[in-house]
Amino acid sequence: MREEDEEVVWSGSWVSQRLGVELVGDDGLKELLGLALRRNPKRAHLLVSHVLGKHVPQKPSVVYGHGYRLGLRVRDILGRDEAARAVVLGYAETATGLGHSVADGLAVAPYLHSTRRPVDGVGRAGGFEESHSHATSHLLLPEDPELLAGEGPLVLVDDEFSTGNTVLNTIRDLHTRHPRGRYVVVALVDMRSAEDLGRLDGFAREIGARIDLVAHAGGTVSLPEDVLEKGRALVAAHETEGTAPAPAAGPVPAGPAARRTGAAAVPGTGPAAAAGTSRAATYRPSGCPSGTRHTPHRAEGAVGAEGAEGEGGPGSAHGPTGAVGAVGAVGEGGPGSDGAYSPAGRAPHAPNAPHVVRVDLGWPTGVPDGGRHGFTPAHRAELEAALPSMAHRVAEALAGSRPAKSGEARPETAGAAAAPETNGSPRVLVLGFEELMYAPLRLALELERSGGAREVRYSTTTRSPVLAVDDPGYAIRTRLVFPAHDEPADGPGERYAYNVAGGGFDAVVAVVDSAADTAALHAPDGLLAQLAAHVPHVVLAVVPSYLPAGSAPADYVPAGSAPADCVPAPETEPMLPEPLRGPDFSSYAPDEVGWLLQDLSDVELEAPTEEREEAIQSGGAHYAESLPVEYQPSDAYQALFHAALETSAARIARAVGAVTDIVLAEHPQRHRPGTPPHERRPVLVSLARAGTPVGVLMRRWARRRHGLDLPHYAVSIVRGRGIDANALRWLAAHHDPADVVFVDGWTGKGAITRELTAALGGFDGFVPEIAVLADPGGCVRTYGTREDFLIPSACLNSTVSGLVSRTVLRTDLVGPHDFHGAKYYRELSAADVSGRFLDTVEACFDEVAGAVDAEVKNLLAADRAPTWAGWAAVERISEDYGIHDVNLVKPGVGETTRVLLRRVPWRILARRGTGADLDHVRLLAEQRGVPVEEADDLPYSCVGLIHPRFTRGATGADGKAVATQ
Repeated sequence: MREEDEEVVWSGSWVSQRLGVELVGDDGLKELLGLALRRNPKRAHLLVSHVLGKHVPQKPSVVYGHGYRLGLRVRDILGRDEAARAVVLGYAETATGLGHSVADGLAVAPYLHSTRRPVDGVGRAGGFEESHSHATSHLLLPEDPELLAGEGPLVLVDDEFSTGNTVLNTIRDLHTRHPRGRYVVVALVDMRSAEDLGRLDGFAREIGARIDLVAHAGGTVSLPEDVLEKGRALVAAHETEGTAPAPAAGPVPAGPAARRTGAAAVPGTGPAAAAGTSRAATYRPSGCPSGTRHTPHRAEGAVGAEGAEGEGGPGSAHGPTGAVGAVGAVGEGGPGSDGAYSPAGRAPHAPNAPHVVRVDLGWPTGVPDGGRHGFTPAHRAELEAALPSMAHRVAEALAGSRPAKSGEARPETAGAAAAPETNGSPRVLVLGFEELMYAPLRLALELERSGGAREVRYSTTTRSPVLAVDDPGYAIRTRLVFPAHDEPADGPGERYAYNVAGGGFDAVVAVVDSAADTAALHAPDGLLAQLAAHVPHVVLAVVPSYLPAGSAPADYVPAGSAPADCVPAPETEPMLPEPLRGPDFSSYAPDEVGWLLQDLSDVELEAPTEEREEAIQSGGAHYAESLPVEYQPSDAYQALFHAALETSAARIARAVGAVTDIVLAEHPQRHRPGTPPHERRPVLVSLARAGTPVGVLMRRWARRRHGLDLPHYAVSIVRGRGIDANALRWLAAHHDPADVVFVDGWTGKGAITRELTAALGGFDGFVPEIAVLADPGGCVRTYGTREDFLIPSACLNSTVSGLVSRTVLRTDLVGPHDFHGAKYYRELSAADVSGRFLDTVEACFDEVAGAVDAEVKNLLAADRAPTWAGWAAVERISEDYGIHDVNLVKPGVGETTRVLLRRVPWRILARRGTGADLDHVRLLAEQRGVPVEEADDLPYSCVGLIHPRFTRGATGADGKAVATQ
């Protein structure tokens, strides 16, 4: 039976019937949206768009048409003259194609989308946080730094306008740099609650600008009071009833595939099996053991707007058997081959096993692959002219999938894989890749228009994990799981393709950019193998990743912004001051550290913790724009600190010695052959302020054990804003950048590691690596230990860090040629234990020297590559506890302590059985009324969760946390 002959079922009915969730709003809202589930104690449902082309395969004309018509409406609102001055900004990853389509509707507007992929040599023109995303940090990387500097209207495009936080964060950031009088916010649906509806108007009045909103439909989500309890029970049923049996025998694949054997598992959701009569709908890599469930089936979707069809048609006749033999690593042809991939050394694949065919698109030279660095109307015209030829090349590669007439030979096309016989019209899916949505969408649209395939659908892969249920009334029918294949800046992780397996597709055209055409893409557990296991014919089309001709001009600093991304030109910049030193700034001796900061001691910067948290989470302020009130420890807490220091000093000394000796051993590799030995000494640059005590200790170890006097400076780095560019300029003027070794105290989930890597992209000579005392998150390769234990310098704030505050970056205080700021709390000198901490640890240096020598020998011979295990755990915890913002999950003893001292804590997760290392955490939690929960599966000793509600109601009148509901 064809799908158009079957009864239409709303793809949210399965969730609605079981949870009582309803969409209330405009007519046609349910044609635009379906519902799905995720394992989540705070929010059980997920809105899934039928017309976005992300999770649900859709006709490309429907996907493109929705965005294009929104663009026409914006053009009508603005008028011809204002539309000609407009710039369109889309959001990664979900709305990159939608934003581009809106720009096409305006016709005369350039387009830029945010990205999570830093690019060497391209300076940032801005950045912001998306609080409810799995990967939160957005970068703005236009090739033309003036693209966002005009005064014309800015059109911001997202798929869904829910709370409005992301849009407000963006406008606030860009308006500070480049004020303008008009903004237009565009979304497929406006789903704001009554509480959020007035925020946009109030914000517009606050900044003195007009903000219009354009959407196809609007409404709200109606939730019953017991929705969370029902949701948990429903997900629990999926986890237990649909679990596939474990394999009886056979080896378990190594690497990412090993984590997905047995039951159908997805991070944060548990096994993706169906409750009741629904079948398991998650598909494993084709190399999984036989006990893994693979069930190609028909996936009947809802009819969406304008006749949008779901996933119907016959299920694929080809299961995973034999698929691996035909795909995987690049074979004899190599990456540039037009033939099928057949890895050398493998046994011949089974008869009729699908091949992966590479097609050369003939992408027009000089045309960007998308809007990551800007896309102009001239680029659009060049692409339009090239699309018919590119679609023809794809159609030729697909020719083998066309059914032959009776008695007629099947057409033979160079490079095309033979396809099995089909009894109906072949269905082709053009599958894009994360942020790369527009190029595959236009290619799919051209195939649809030209008749290059009889039926065409379009969707893309994604980072976001969602539960899959094989039911016609559920939006996410199936899920393929595979490793990331573009070497993402935030480390490895799983990626997903929804509603592809069992969708009745006879061919799939996977479109990726060249940065993602890696070994991981072709691996036995990679995306291509997953597709080949469920679709008879797989074509790979690679779009060249666009690299701007040059980075932003050296003297470009956005107006009103801190110089976090660009280095001013030497001939125009003023001379920078010398570093601040004690005793005038900090209680450290003047030779211990030079602070590349400006002294803001006389400025009132402190704000109550609850007010700061509300401002930070609401998008009203960045965390670096104010300071928390300095915590003054009680007598009991002071006693605990001193006891912890005495018991852990030797352990810290071993880590200090190990990380210092690794730095010294590997430092000569940074220099050219023939560099004199006296010029090979490292320059320690600690990340203020947690890294500064560690930098001082490393300097003391090098002097005491090796007779080396290493320079040591402290600089500011701010998450979301980058490293202090002027501090780097000072360092480059006084030292060889290759000598600079960045130092921090510990890693949590690796946010600062990624921030440093991204921030140094525009600076020559600096090595974007961090040496840390402890690396429990597996984020760096130079560390003293990977154990998560108590470092007493994490127990206190300024009183263990030279009486210096955390750093401050605010545009009214920090100009384009200033260092970032900080305060010196001279008034706290009576409570200062900075020297006591350093001296106590240094006193253990001699006794641990032998152990350090042995440890360093082992570490230098070991594989110290980052594992990013911590990041995966943080994402899981964020989902499990319904936080949806990894920035509110702070893993490790040090970060948990910071949560309790500086933020509004919600709860503490402690690994069961952890002893004295957490005594101070338990004491602080008791003082603040925060529950401590024991857990069995934490990679860290503990994890601190910041309160996900950002109002001052998150704490009571006594400053303690409100009890969790």
